[in-house]
Amino acid sequence: MKPVKSPPQTPLLDTIRIPADMKRLTEADLPKLAEELRAETIDAVSRTGGHLGAGLGVVELTVALHYVFDTPGDRLIWDVGHQAYPHKILTGRRDRIRTLRQEGGLSGFTRRAESEYDAFGAAHSSTSISAGLGMAVARDLKGRRNNVISVIGDGAMSAGMAYEAMNNAGALDARLIVILNDNDMSIAPPQGAMSAYLARLASGRTYQGFRDFGKKLTSYLGKNVDRAITRAVEHARGYVTGGTLFEEMGFFHIGPIDGHNLEHLIPVLKNVRDHGQGPVLIHVVTQKGKGYAPAEAAADKYHGVSKFDVITGAQAKAPSNAPSYTKVFAQSLIEEAREDDRIVAVTAAMPSGTGLDLFGKEFPDRTFDVGIAEQHGVTFAAGMATEGYRPFAAIYSTFLQRAYDQVVHDVAIQNLPVRFAIDRAGFVGADGATHCGAFDIAYLASLPNFVVMAAGDEAELKHMVRTAAVHDSGPIAFRYPRGNGVGVDMPERGEVLEIGKGRIMREGSKVAILSYGARLADCLKAADELDSAGLSTTVADARFAKPLDEALIRALAENHEVLVTVEEGSVGGFSAHVMHFLAHEGLLESGLKLRPLVMPDIFMDHAKPEKMVADAGLDAAGIVSTVFAALGQEEHVARA
Repeated sequence: MKPVKSPPQTPLLDTIRIPADMKRLTEADLPKLAEELRAETIDAVSRTGGHLGAGLGVVELTVALHYVFDTPGDRLIWDVGHQAYPHKILTGRRDRIRTLRQEGGLSGFTRRAESEYDAFGAAHSSTSISAGLGMAVARDLKGRRNNVISVIGDGAMSAGMAYEAMNNAGALDARLIVILNDNDMSIAPPQGAMSAYLARLASGRTYQGFRDFGKKLTSYLGKNVDRAITRAVEHARGYVTGGTLFEEMGFFHIGPIDGHNLEHLIPVLKNVRDHGQGPVLIHVVTQKGKGYAPAEAAADKYHGVSKFDVITGAQAKAPSNAPSYTKVFAQSLIEEAREDDRIVAVTAAMPSGTGLDLFGKEFPDRTFDVGIAEQHGVTFAAGMATEGYRPFAAIYSTFLQRAYDQVVHDVAIQNLPVRFAIDRAGFVGADGATHCGAFDIAYLASLPNFVVMAAGDEAELKHMVRTAAVHDSGPIAFRYPRGNGVGVDMPERGEVLEIGKGRIMREGSKVAILSYGARLADCLKAADELDSAGLSTTVADARFAKPLDEALIRALAENHEVLVTVEEGSVGGFSAHVMHFLAHEGLLESGLKLRPLVMPDIFMDHAKPEKMVADAGLDAAGIVSTVFAALGQEEHVARA
């Protein structure tokens, strides 16, 4: 019998239920608390899976922030949110930490509805400074004095939104604390004790007082002289500390300091809390995965993990005979790129998540990671398209939302042949509502000039990659889900599909099921059940939401009593286009029982993907029940 793992021994952490309990501790106790908090985080994530490396990197910072500041009165905002597991443990949720990302359990990100200590919900990147500035301005309008602290990673600083917020904060001279958690780029590594000393000096009362006195003195000489002298002083300090960029944006820059050394962190945070005026940026250098050797050695592999063995670090992987959709996309794109040197690939800080790390190994000069900058990435791809290249922008459905104006203005209106490979389309399980790929069908199929496809299986994805590769008459997109394919036979190379042409998978006479995308296997299974119940069923794979295969839809409507459309997308997507066509053609007036099946019009909480599909009524059982209900056969609905 396999031994049951015991939680780590955490006597000091056991005394902490909420951050206020930490006030009873001395500063000498904090390293031990951090050690226990790290062990608890590792053990919890080993049981549930989730984001590990980022949280381990901010353990000491989390302890220091909650020790120095009075949360939740002081607002603490974690950018992205996957670094917030230690924060959750310290803020009244330790008893539920082993429910992370499980159905009915804690979210893998910060969530306002979950705790008053989660000042702002975050799962997408680079929102913390904007949200923090809004809170700081609201505080000032109310006449309050609480602190607002935004913790943002160096990767998130590659997004333009962070700089927009900093520019605005500097102009407003708002009292806002931004902590730049530098755990990857190592913009300027700390230089030991001297660096810590300089950070304490710069953040302290003496320097701040001298700086404020200087500002008052120069203000008597007029605004222009004041600005010139102040900038000269900050430039000089910037050359020493590396803070010129932030100072130019109006921030007082402190650091870099060692983010794992509580003796360095605590004094700086206290000084900024007690004496800080205007926007302050504290540059903290940390190590992703700190304190857990496997995560330190392979930060990318331990960013997001499945369940794992704490001793060995080995992660559990579900066996599957079918390849992942992401890998099929990457390998198909590599095959096409071998034949066409005009094919280039663009990703927004997700090379491994989109499979473009594989593409990049073979074609490093044709692979472009633009950072967390989807807006720039889309227009960058559009620029390459104007010069005759064939760009593939591989972006998760949920992240492509961030670049919608660029999709419309820079791609669709100009009819540029940018290819959008949309990964994680549909339910994504444990990542929940923030990462759910629900809306791409609706927001792309509404645009003139677009071709919008969805792969019913992994072989279809291969065909769609090749189809997109040769499509030069305008923008084209294809969506595919997270996870593995269904196990169909794979072609040597994809075929070029006829644009706007679906396919019949099986023919019947009474019921028609029109599938768009990844629920095709469920539609075929539902047809088997309906046939066995005496309801002859046709299954068609639409392939295209735009342009529609109007001849196929007309035939299904005219020759069947019931037509069910099935898509793993929001209201307003494929089914809306089908209904629009049927209504204008007068095909709804013949008594056709049309039933569109889509995702429910809610933000669904995290659960296993198959459970989410079932709850949405998009699995075989849900399709069968819909057909029986449409035919008035209520006795069959209960059994289905």
